[in-house]
Amino acid sequence: MKHFSSSLHLFNQMCSLGVPVNEYSMSIAIKCCCQLNRTNDGFAVLLGSCFRRAIPPNVYIYSALLDGLVLEDKILEAEMLFKKLVKQKLCEPNVVMYNTMIKGLCKFSNNVTALALLRLMEQKNCKPDIFTYNTIIDSLFKDKMIDDALKLFKEMVCNKSILPDVITYTSLICGLCKFGRWDEASKMLRQMEDEKISPNVHTFNVLVDAFCKEGKVEEAEAVINIMIERGKAPDLVTYNSLIDGYCLRGEMIKAREIFYSITLRGLVPGVVTYSSLLNGYCKNLNIEKAEQMFHEMTVKGLKPDVVTYSTMIQGFFQVGRCVAARRLFDEMYAQGRIPNECTYRIVLEGLCKNRQVEEALSLFHLVGDSKLNSDIAVYNILINGAAKYGKVDIAKNLIGVKPRITGSNQTIKRKDRTTTHLDTDSPPNETVGLRFPTEDTDTPLRLENRV
Repeated sequence: MKHFSSSLHLFNQMCSLGVPVNEYSMSIAIKCCCQLNRTNDGFAVLLGSCFRRAIPPNVYIYSALLDGLVLEDKILEAEMLFKKLVKQKLCEPNVVMYNTMIKGLCKFSNNVTALALLRLMEQKNCKPDIFTYNTIIDSLFKDKMIDDALKLFKEMVCNKSILPDVITYTSLICGLCKFGRWDEASKMLRQMEDEKISPNVHTFNVLVDAFCKEGKVEEAEAVINIMIERGKAPDLVTYNSLIDGYCLRGEMIKAREIFYSITLRGLVPGVVTYSSLLNGYCKNLNIEKAEQMFHEMTVKGLKPDVVTYSTMIQGFFQVGRCVAARRLFDEMYAQGRIPNECTYRIVLEGLCKNRQVEEALSLFHLVGDSKLNSDIAVYNILINGAAKYGKVDIAKNLIGVKPRITGSNQTIKRKDRTTTHLDTDSPPNETVGLRFPTEDTDTPLRLENRV
C-alpha cells in the first residue's frame, strides 16, 4: 500500500533534523506531493529545497512534476513545462517523461500532438516502448480513428519489433468490436492466443460488453463460461454488462435474476448496476418498478448519478408523469448532480411530447447562449414539437436561428458503464443554473461462430 502522506512526513522530519537529502530522496518527496494532487507543493519543494541545497533537478524530478500536472488535468501547464525543459536543455527527456506527456495528451484526445511527440522521440533517439504505443493506439480507437490505430499497431510490431501484450490486444479487440468489425476482432483474438498471450478479466469483459451491446446475451454468457473455465472470476463489470444486455432485449425477469445472483457471488451491486435495471424498466414503461429500484438504491446508501437521474426523468416523461419528472429534476440539483447535454435534451423532448412546448421554449430561452443550446438536436426537438402542435410561427423562427453543426445522439450514454473501454474521465460539460419554468482454458475462445 502506498503511504504518500507518511513518506512526506518522514521527508520533512529529515529536513528539520538536518539529515542530508539528495536527488533521489527529493524526487520521492516531489512524487508524493504530486500523487496526492498537491503538485503546487511539489513545485515548492523543487524551488525551495532543491535550489537552497544546491541540488540540480534531474529527469526523475521533472518527470514527477509532469506526472502531477497530468494527474490534475493541467495539460497546458504540463506542455509548457515540457517545452521549457527541451528548449532550454534543462534535462534530456527519457522514455518515462515522453510517456507521461503522451498519456496527458491522449487523455484529452489530442492524438495529433501525441503522434508528433512519438516522432520526436524517434528523432531524439529515445526508443518508444510498449506503453507508448498502447496509450496512443487506445486513444485513436476511442476517437474512432480505427485505421490509424491499426496502422500504428503494424508499425509497432513490424518496424519497431515491439511485441504486443494483453493490453495492446484488449484495446484492439475492444475497438474493433465497438465498431462492428467482428471478423478483424476474431482474427486479433486468434493471434493473441497463438502468441500464448492469455486474455485477462479485462479482455473477457470487453467481449462480454461488446456482445451485450449487440443484444447477443447468449454469446456473452458463453464467454463468461469460458472465462470461468480458465480461472478468471467474473467481476461486477462483467455482470453489469450482462444485466444491461438483457435489459436492452426487454428480458427484465432474466436481468433481475442476474441482479440478485450478484450478491450470492460476493459482489455488491453499484450505481451502474441499478441504473441498467432502471433503464430496462423505463424502456418497458414499467415506471412503478423503476421507482421501486430507485428507492431501493438510495436506501442502500448509493447516490444516483446524472445517468440515473436522466434515465428516471425520461421514464416519467414517457408515461406522461411530467410533475414527477420535474420533481426529480429539482431533486437532482439539490443532490449536487448537474444536468448535462443529454439531460437537457431529455427534458426538452419530454415537455414537447407532452404538449408543453411553451415550457420547453421558456427553458430554452432561460439557457440562452450556453453550450447546451449549441447542439442542433436541441433545435430539432423544439421545431418538431412546435410544428406537431400547430405552432408554425415558432417553428419558423427556430429554423432561422438553427446552428449548422452536427448534433449528438439523444440516447443516454454512460462513459463509466463498464471499465472495459479504458475510458478516462472527460472534462465536465458546461452547465448553467438549469431550472424548469415555475409551475406545478481449454475451450477455444472464438468470435466467428457467435456473431
